[in-house]
Amino acid sequence: MKPHKILPALLAAVAAPAFAASAEQCTALKNAKIADTQITKAEWSADGSVGADRMSALTGGAAQAQKAGAHCVVEGEIGARTGVDGKHYGTKFQLRLPAQWNGRFLFQGGGGVDGFVAPAVGSVPVRSSTATPALMRGYAVVSMDGGHPTPTPDFGADPDARLDFAYRSIGKTTAAAKELLYRMYRAAPKHSYFMGCSNGGREAMIAAQRYPQEFDGVIAANPGFRLSRAAVAEVWDTHQFMKIAPKNSAGQKILANALTQKDLDKVSRAVLKRCDAKDGLKDGVINAWESCDFKPESAGLGRAKTAVLKAVFGGAKNSKGQQIYSGWFYDTGISAEGWRSWKLGNSQTAKPDARNITLGEGSLKWYFMTPAVPDFDVAKFDFDRDTPKTYATGKINDATATDMSGFKVRGGRFIIATGISDPVFSAKDQRDWFRQMQRDTAGAEEFSRMFMVPGMTHCGGGQAFDDFDPLTALENWHDKGQAPERLTAKGKAFPGRSMPLCAYPKTAVYTGGDKNKAESFTCR
Repeated sequence: MKPHKILPALLAAVAAPAFAASAEQCTALKNAKIADTQITKAEWSADGSVGADRMSALTGGAAQAQKAGAHCVVEGEIGARTGVDGKHYGTKFQLRLPAQWNGRFLFQGGGGVDGFVAPAVGSVPVRSSTATPALMRGYAVVSMDGGHPTPTPDFGADPDARLDFAYRSIGKTTAAAKELLYRMYRAAPKHSYFMGCSNGGREAMIAAQRYPQEFDGVIAANPGFRLSRAAVAEVWDTHQFMKIAPKNSAGQKILANALTQKDLDKVSRAVLKRCDAKDGLKDGVINAWESCDFKPESAGLGRAKTAVLKAVFGGAKNSKGQQIYSGWFYDTGISAEGWRSWKLGNSQTAKPDARNITLGEGSLKWYFMTPAVPDFDVAKFDFDRDTPKTYATGKINDATATDMSGFKVRGGRFIIATGISDPVFSAKDQRDWFRQMQRDTAGAEEFSRMFMVPGMTHCGGGQAFDDFDPLTALENWHDKGQAPERLTAKGKAFPGRSMPLCAYPKTAVYTGGDKNKAESFTCR
């Protein structure tokens, strides 16, 4: 082709509506030879059925089975090996390739400590979102297990498995998925995105910070980006609550009863009374969350419970009063089940079911502490002596880099969405990191946006407008040059209403008109 005809041809290819693929092309991928990778499945799904995400409580994915168009399902394992603990390890993945591909690739983040391969459908990872999943939009979507086969933290006994979970499985899976994608469509993706919530949100930030050449769009929802410190904070919370946990008839302390639902409702109402109207409208939503000056004493909980509440919301500290993990914003979501399920649980036995314990304790002992100490008694955790034992893992695991110029320079677009009432990963910590990143990355406002969701707990839920669509915002940012300044949101907690989520530092302010419509609010 003559040089002057190359550009029009390329533009025509980019403008093409989709790249088509067939069942025959799909099944041929079973024989694909990719370094250190075994393809275990390559099957054509004519009816487009996608099973439910059984780990949706951790990933923010779809809890129900879904229907997509016809597509290819490829599964495999990268780097199969035997660990130092004698167990089998390797990064298992699932890749779904639509019959009509739109030229985009999405890496779907995991959740918890991974150890499972969720259906690669690319749902917006906020469980309350009704946005169309990426696969149904025509994306090729991949998911993976983080390099170990079970959703338990005992993989921390193997040094290589630690590295895979921290970041390496992202790179391995991306390379294999893009190779398979090219073999299917004979084209590289026009855009490569990563989207996840919780640990999947951390993985999204890792993708932008450590694999900036592979991704040009990232959506991190409620990301556990400082996961090693949050693990220590979980223990701090439990220590505080156990100080006031009442005993049952057998003399056993019951964590879930440290603060009753009546207590939490009192706090939520008191926070609303103090801060609701600061955004110009008393409507059950604290949009002016940064200026909320709530005092816990006003909730009427009594001296002991108030002291514990202040200690928890003040954040984990060592004996010198130095901050180990960020404090938290007071917000309405403290009365939501999503808050209780992490901090306190509901168990009426001596065996707590709070996720801070059921997920947090094992992760701390097996993975975050170096070396692993499986028999460690977290009730005796010393915040001076034991906190430094998490630093080594933090260095490989935490997505705390604040110079993101490598991601920005090649057109990267970065969106964070975090619930103000997230009980496990502090919105205050996220806010502070974002501010630092803006200072350390020149022109940060050109490529990054953060949306804070008042009332929302972890990956959706709470008294919140938690039904929104950051994926379409990312698409419009790349395709139309429209940087998202607001996301229109709805929520089951507020039927018949809509509200804008504003790009930080702006917040939604009521300016007149129908109070139930997002158009009546301005981002200021």
